[in-house]
Amino acid sequence: MGFQDGAGVLRIGDTVVPLEIAASYRARTRGLLGRDGVEGALLLTPAASVHTFRMRFPIDVAHLDRRLRVIAVTTMPPNRLGLPRPRSRHVLEAEAGAMAGWGLRVGTAVSLERLDHP
Repeated sequence: MGFQDGAGVLRIGDTVVPLEIAASYRARTRGLLGRDGVEGALLLTPAASVHTFRMRFPIDVAHLDRRLRVIAVTTMPPNRLGLPRPRSRHVLEAEAGAMAGWGLRVGTAVSLERLDHP
């Protein structure tokens, strides 16, 4: 499954969440740095780990395997280095507490839909 930078939606059961896709090296490197929050979620792909150095707010982090199934979920405060997850192919980031509200947990399968088809 190939990804490009852009916008989309994340579907978790009946829940639909706005999604920003960061697939290029530049977009993944920037991530949520310099922001005061995020509406919905940010997908970093490919990615196996993240950090929160210089971040302004705590985030929820979900590691997804190649089939978009959640293999780990954690909340990270600013200025932390996350452990790499060997089976992780994608990482979702959202404001702390958001993922629990969406019902996202280990084992959940998500689907992605692009809004800006090239």
